[in-house]
Amino acid sequence: MTENILLAFALMLVLEGIVPFLAPKAWRETFRRLIQLSDGQIRFIGLTSMLIGLILLMIFR
Repeated sequence: MTENILLAFALMLVLEGIVPFLAPKAWRETFRRLIQLSDGQIRFIGLTSMLIGLILLMIFR
């Protein structure tokens, strides 16, 4: 179980690093836009992301 969690974390870091590596200007602009969002909007994005991730886990597990 711990090994799977560490593998998932490692994969997340690789995937999260792709955009700043390939398109640093777009990545920076995305964060500028995120700063302008309200807390509620950011929470909604986070909730949506978690739900999509859970659904994908259920489908592919």
